[in-house]
Amino acid sequence: MTVPRQTATSSASGHATRRRGPSMADVAREAGVSGQTVSRVANGKTNVDDATRERVLAAMRRVGYRPNSAARALRNGQFRSIGVIISALPTFGNSRTLDAIAAAVVPEGFSIILMPVTRPTQGEVTGAFSTLNEQAVDGVIILIEQHQLDQSEIELPHGLPVVVIDSSARYDYPVVDNDQADGAARATSHLLSLGHSTVWHIAGPPQSYSAERRRKSWQATLERAGRPVPPVVVGDWSPESGYQAGLRLAADPTVTAVFAANDQMALGLLRALHETGRGVPSEVSVVGFDDMEESAHFWPPLTTIRQSFEAVGRHAVEALLTEIETGAEAGEPVLLPTELVIRSSTAPPPA
Repeated sequence: MTVPRQTATSSASGHATRRRGPSMADVAREAGVSGQTVSRVANGKTNVDDATRERVLAAMRRVGYRPNSAARALRNGQFRSIGVIISALPTFGNSRTLDAIAAAVVPEGFSIILMPVTRPTQGEVTGAFSTLNEQAVDGVIILIEQHQLDQSEIELPHGLPVVVIDSSARYDYPVVDNDQADGAARATSHLLSLGHSTVWHIAGPPQSYSAERRRKSWQATLERAGRPVPPVVVGDWSPESGYQAGLRLAADPTVTAVFAANDQMALGLLRALHETGRGVPSEVSVVGFDDMEESAHFWPPLTTIRQSFEAVGRHAVEALLTEIETGAEAGEPVLLPTELVIRSSTAPPPA
């Protein structure tokens, strides 16, 4: 017989009183098993055969029983929850990496508590950690793009396992990132190999760690090749900023090759070149960075640097869960390789 769900009833004084919800004992009676077996199933133990487990789970659904995660956390010493401190300003890379983190934690039985910060100051970062501590997380992933996180006045609180994404590895925590410098070098070298005398650059915002890494690598690659280093044109990751930068670059007939620090700015650049009559790639070659899904459908299809946000998110979760389970010390930073994807937006310079 199915045990009815408990509901609020009226007391003798006329006030509504809430009675207890379904208990493990109710589930045990419904499933015809012992309370200890129900406890094993509720706590994810493996010493229950599959048929019994399914019978207990079905009984839980029928009576409306939900395991008490807080009580389970006190017993097991884990809350099965991960905090993510993330820049409040959304970017393509951060959004994709966050999706990858979520996809990686769900199969492990963890949930995510998201904590956006407007500016990565000591106060905001410490406040975010304090809030996550109050919400009982087992560890924290930091996904803050701004390189101010690397400045000396920022000190991350201790006491929780931490993994940092997209930073300069100046912390005693595991750091996971795509190899930004290698990707920018690949983009610049590709254009030089086609015969261009130099490569112009539309950089991301100066407060971005990724933008800084890509800009420095672009410059170093030109210097190693003995080529002139043009003035940097700074954007803000948006197509509009790429468009405005493109109007400036299109007015200079000596510009034959441009490396944009992300695909969205490259999209704006392509529009500016089209509107001003500069052919791509017949007059100007363009390389982006990210390999967002739409890049293959730009006109012309965009040559770009592919970085794996999915791999970054997966490696970050793996590193954090290892810290949580073993308390292992931080190893070397994990830098994941990038890939040059050649499409139709690059060619040798005009004769």
